[in-house]
Amino acid sequence: MKINGKDYQSLWREEETIHFIDQRKLPHTFEIYSARTIDDIAYAIKEMVVRGAPAIGAAAAYGMAIGNKNPERTATVLRTTRPTAYDLFHAIEYMTNAIQQGKNAFTAATLYAQTIISRCKKIGEHGEKLIKDSTRILTHCNAGALATIDYGTALAPIRLAHENKKELFVYADETRPRLQGVLTAWELYHEGIPHVLIADNAAGYYMRKKDIDLVIVGADRIAKNGDFANKIGTYEKAVLAKENGIPFYVAAPASTFDPHLKDGSQIIIEERAKQEMTQIAGITIMPEWISVKNPAFDVTPQKYVSGYITEDGILKK
Repeated sequence: MKINGKDYQSLWREEETIHFIDQRKLPHTFEIYSARTIDDIAYAIKEMVVRGAPAIGAAAAYGMAIGNKNPERTATVLRTTRPTAYDLFHAIEYMTNAIQQGKNAFTAATLYAQTIISRCKKIGEHGEKLIKDSTRILTHCNAGALATIDYGTALAPIRLAHENKKELFVYADETRPRLQGVLTAWELYHEGIPHVLIADNAAGYYMRKKDIDLVIVGADRIAKNGDFANKIGTYEKAVLAKENGIPFYVAAPASTFDPHLKDGSQIIIEERAKQEMTQIAGITIMPEWISVKNPAFDVTPQKYVSGYITEDGILKK
């Protein structure tokens, strides 16, 4: 992605230091977080310096490289950071095998990250075919370059359609309580792609008005039957899309598909801190006595999905 005329990835390696665009500071401030220890990497994942399943997987791969002298402890530390995103566990397994085979850990982690980028580009090439001139697209949360190192999953088809001079317009859900749709808007702004940010609960309004032609979202974990977990509120968008006759697509690389889960009922949903809802930018906006439940994800049944945009093509099942 291009920021102020310079190309950036959401994370990158310089020798044994891993640098991240600190997504907690966006869109107001552009800062780099540098990780040199396994605890630094774990903090970056858990505290959402880095977000998005593929990017979390790449961060975990680099974390395993940093902690390659004690891979079992390193894997244990990383597994406790974000329980829902399957890419995290996929990357740990990949790196564990590489280390056991005697491969250079940093070389293996870099290859893992490069593979994610390549897969996302292919997702864009396949998904771009769904976008016609004047298509109006709804996204939910952030599934762009920030979430995937580069290109994105849900945003990859949009990026390539824009590069191919197709006219399009994006409605980006803000995604409460973390307002991650703002990250999508930030990426689209810097790419020069026409868009508008809307409240999560405004999506149905625009669907009913026939202002949305297509929905593309990312995923954090996809079960064998096609049920998938994504940012909280995705299920609502899928139901609304079906009710309004709007195609609903999930964009994800193979690393997000969990072959161990029969269906979505087996997906663990991460519950996050009360403060994400009761505070904004460190300022408390609710009384202390307020009780809060804050699931970070929900599960959408496969019956609402028109297709899965992957690096191997668009899958209907």
